[in-house]
Amino acid sequence: MINKIERLISEINKLHLAFSQDYFETGKIEKVNLKHTLSKVPLKHILSYRLNLHESINDYLYRADLYDIAYFYRVKTSESILYKIERFNQRSEGFPVNSILNDIFGARIIVDSETVCQVMEKLDEWKEKYGLKNWYLRDKEEYIGIHIYFKNSSNFYYPWELQIWDKKDAERNIQSHRKYKRDFVNL
Repeated sequence: MINKIERLISEINKLHLAFSQDYFETGKIEKVNLKHTLSKVPLKHILSYRLNLHESINDYLYRADLYDIAYFYRVKTSESILYKIERFNQRSEGFPVNSILNDIFGARIIVDSETVCQVMEKLDEWKEKYGLKNWYLRDKEEYIGIHIYFKNSSNFYYPWELQIWDKKDAERNIQSHRKYKRDFVNL
């Protein structure tokens, strides 16, 4: 299983680079340094990226060597992006956009505890090998999961995220997401 997870990381990294180059390196889109705070990154830039990604992600995933790996993915909704921006705008300190909107594309894989331990042992090596932005183990608000971020060494590309969850934490993590991440949804 560890080989499949490394392949998942490698393929997402390749897809991130391919999509980012196709989107940002054509000269049609103004490139904005995402190390800037929200005040310097136009909302239209963010939402246009999200819409283009939403409309084309399956064309990219189709080309990936991921057919034998069970994973989930989503492109963040505009509403979720706006809610996240609103939450961060209420803070006094400024955060770079590429730290706030680091999950417009997100994938998730759920594995057993032994695999999670093996992944933890390999992540520093994979960070170096694949040029990942960063990774960390999040353990708060009834949630435990590994978060891995892809940006291909460019502050002009929105990062993508991969979450690795332990099967034993999956239900609690889902409940935590409902409780803390979906306040913008009015039922």
